[in-house]
Amino acid sequence: MARNLVDAARQLALSFGEPSTSQTPASRPGGRMARLNGEFVEYTLRRSKRKTIGLLIDDRGLVISAPKWVPQAEIDSTLQQRADWIARKLIDWREHAARREQLAIRWEPGASLPFLGARLNLRVDPAHKGSPRVDGSDLILALPPGAGSEQIRDSVQSWLQKQARAHFGPRIEHFAELLGTRPSRWSLSSARTRWGSCNADGSIRLNWRLMHFPPDIIDYVIAHELAHLRELNHGDGFWQTVGELFPDYQRVRGMLREYTDDISIS
Repeated sequence: MARNLVDAARQLALSFGEPSTSQTPASRPGGRMARLNGEFVEYTLRRSKRKTIGLLIDDRGLVISAPKWVPQAEIDSTLQQRADWIARKLIDWREHAARREQLAIRWEPGASLPFLGARLNLRVDPAHKGSPRVDGSDLILALPPGAGSEQIRDSVQSWLQKQARAHFGPRIEHFAELLGTRPSRWSLSSARTRWGSCNADGSIRLNWRLMHFPPDIIDYVIAHELAHLRELNHGDGFWQTVGELFPDYQRVRGMLREYTDDISIS
C-alpha cells in the first residue's frame, strides 16, 4: 500500500524531471532529494529558529523547515518516518492541481464561468452597449472584436463584483433580521484565502468570488460571519447560532469544503 502511494505521488513530486532509480538525481537549484520507500522525492530545506522539524506540502512541493542546530541525519530520519504521510499529501496536491486546472476560467469568447452554481458562456458583442448582461446562458460583453484576455477578465470580474453587492445586501438583511443585530458595515473582499471575515468592530467582509457558487453556499458564509457578531469564536455557542440562522449549515458546509482549493478560479 505504501509503495502504491509513493508511486502515485511521483507524478507530482517528480514533475521537475523524473530521475533514474539507479542513482541519485541532480535536484533543481535549492532543492534536495530523499529516497522514500524506494523512490526519489525532491524537497526544499529551510533552516530557521524554530524548535522542531516541520513538513509542509503545497504547490511548491515538499518543504522542510528545521532548526539550525538539527543535523541532516535527523532530518533524513524524520523523512523516512513520515514517508507514507508525504506520499499521501503529494497525491492530494496532484489532485488539487488537476482540479484547479479543470476549473480555471479561460478568458476568451466561448469559454464559460460558474455563476450562482450554473454556467455562463462568455460572448463578445461589439454591438452591445453598457455593462455585461445575461442573455439565457450567455454573458454578453460590450467589447471590441479581438479583445484580449485581460480586457475580458477585467470586464467579467467588475460585473461579478457588482452582482455580489446586489446579491449579498438582501441576504445580509435577511440573516440580520433573524439574528436581531446588524453588522456595523459590510464590504467586498478579494482575499485569496478566506471566504469571509468578521472584525471586533462589527464589520464583515465577503469574498465576491462566492458568486461562482450556489446560493446555499453564499447563505452559509453570510450566516457564518453574522453569527460572529454574537460569538467572536468557533465554540459551541457560535455553531448553535449558525444553526439558528441556517439550520442546514452542516450539509452546506460540507459542500463548501469541496471547493476549498478553488477560490482562485477567477
